[in-house]
Amino acid sequence: MTAQEVRLCGLLLREHFGEVVEKVGRHLIRSGAQNLRTLLHETGISIDLVKKSLCVLVQHGVCVFSSGRKGPGSPTEYRTSCDRILRILRYPRYIYTAKTLYGDTGELIIEELLQRGDMTMSSTVKTVADRLTQNMEEGRSMDYSEVSSAFSKLVETHFLQRSTPATPDCYRVPHVTLIGKGKRRLSNEDGEDQRSAKRAKIDSETHGDEGIYWQVNFERFHLHFRDQAIISAVANKLDQTSSEIVRTMLRMSEVTTSPTATCTKPLSANEIFRSLPSSYNIARPILDQYLTLLVDDPMEFVGKAGESGGGMYVVNLHRALANLARATLESVVQERFGSRSARIFRLLLRKRHLEQKQVEDFAMIPAKEAKDMLYTLLSQNLVQLQEIPKTPDYAPSRTFYLYTVNQLPTARMLLQNCYKTVANLIERRLFESKESKRLLEKSQRIEAILASLQASGAEPEQLTEVEEMITAPEKQQLESLRLHINKLDSAENQVDETIFLLESYINSTVTS
Repeated sequence: MTAQEVRLCGLLLREHFGEVVEKVGRHLIRSGAQNLRTLLHETGISIDLVKKSLCVLVQHGVCVFSSGRKGPGSPTEYRTSCDRILRILRYPRYIYTAKTLYGDTGELIIEELLQRGDMTMSSTVKTVADRLTQNMEEGRSMDYSEVSSAFSKLVETHFLQRSTPATPDCYRVPHVTLIGKGKRRLSNEDGEDQRSAKRAKIDSETHGDEGIYWQVNFERFHLHFRDQAIISAVANKLDQTSSEIVRTMLRMSEVTTSPTATCTKPLSANEIFRSLPSSYNIARPILDQYLTLLVDDPMEFVGKAGESGGGMYVVNLHRALANLARATLESVVQERFGSRSARIFRLLLRKRHLEQKQVEDFAMIPAKEAKDMLYTLLSQNLVQLQEIPKTPDYAPSRTFYLYTVNQLPTARMLLQNCYKTVANLIERRLFESKESKRLLEKSQRIEAILASLQASGAEPEQLTEVEEMITAPEKQQLESLRLHINKLDSAENQVDETIFLLESYINSTVTS
């Protein structure tokens, strides 16, 4: 792991779990596997706080523990990894994807599981039903069976799994005896007494899923993100119909294809034609033409694997990721150094090795400008220089100097820059919030008072009077702050999309 990854992990832990958990987590990242006694000695935190911090990290799957390296009887050791902590950055995207696929119910199920780490199905269903009921009109409520159905669909499509994923039945939904509807939150006056009275009764209820805990299957979400990136790229390169054909191929092979496979299982043109939704109205000859077009495209998203069944076709997953990463690198060069530098960069990616004179001729750029651009790219490690001597003495007059682009090391460097960028964005957002802490707290207090008055049926004059407690300049400052924080949040999500593409490409080169 790099310094940028450790810094970003520390910021994410602090933002979500607090400074104590951040200190423990950061120490585990830097030091590797540690037992409890060593953690206490090296962090200087009390044993109670260290235990609670480890409980939080284990609960959220960030930390794992195992018996000591010295054999049976040695103290339990705890370890964590940057990869699992960095997934926290993608939480908004997981929640939004669940909302897109399964509506508000799916969104709240994923949100609850991400917030709590892992939960039983019955507990999740009750909590989500209560939250949905709270936002419904008076007199309406969400039935437990509807939430249970959405939960089961998420498990069937492997977006949720049991907290022990190694078991063969990690996607089997237990029979849960849960009948009823969501309940509205009680008001503060009479709520506390009734809640404390009912808590013991609720805790003693059994629903048939005791001890079976569920968690979010991040790898399944990542496969979905990868497929969506490929579909979007095909739509931008060719057209919408081509992307729908690729979407159908990916959907048909998502269960049979391994997450680390270089390509999907071969599918015949006949199978693809039968699986296309009828709403597309694509005739068989048109489908054959589109498949030929996809196979002949230089991006090579789709390949031909045989002639049986009207032709056997596969989606080249790793080739697609390599092309997406390449397009990302080209885009970065164009945004930072201009279109002419991007032209040189693309040329070197295509031709592999070129001398300076060849770069000038092929790119059709004057010698002086081409030299400046090449040296700028070289200084930023986006382009590499390779020396090939004619003689063993490496004399400059008898040496070829070839410029080249190594896509994998360049992608790794850009990934580190992305980590640094996200860390800077988070620090800026935290600084902005801290600077306006007093104003934000005042706004939250007034919003709470307004909500309480509205619930008790207060007069409009009272509501107006409370609203006027925030002055016009303060309102303007609040609006400006919210706009600024929204921009920072949006930038974080956009950079995370680039991080995901680069990570997927780098991981694919390891497994291929």
